[in-house]
Amino acid sequence: MLGRYYEDFTVGDTYRHPLGRTISEADNTWFTLLTLNTNQSHFNADYAAGTPYKKLLVNSTLTVAIVTGLSVPDVSQHAFANLGWQEIRMPNPVFVGDTIYACSTVLDLRESKSRPYAGIVKVFTTGFNQDNVDVITWTRSMMVYKSGHGPAAR
Repeated sequence: MLGRYYEDFTVGDTYRHPLGRTISEADNTWFTLLTLNTNQSHFNADYAAGTPYKKLLVNSTLTVAIVTGLSVPDVSQHAFANLGWQEIRMPNPVFVGDTIYACSTVLDLRESKSRPYAGIVKVFTTGFNQDNVDVITWTRSMMVYKSGHGPAAR
């Protein structure tokens, strides 16, 4: 099954998202350019060599984007509105060449009061690298269609 509708979620369920993503130098450079991030730690190897990590860091917002994307098939394939990301934490750095994986746990569910065709799903998501070291965590809420509703139901 690709994607869950509101009724398919149960508080406490954990989804190990099926895909991983290895981050290349090109990914990091392009994303940094697209977002106009001028911190040289992401694109200047000479500069990065003088930092505590001694090498290029992956742009943190690229990590957010990749982990969000990894979670889509399980938690937001049938969402029509992201309501927010809370408490984004980055306990460890991500470097070019790291492979990122993710898992999400359902924290809360509630039916929408204003949209009878939808519910609000809240999940806790963790992104981790190839060594199983957590690199990012957050809580995310989204508005998800109920079964039989939304564009896919047409």
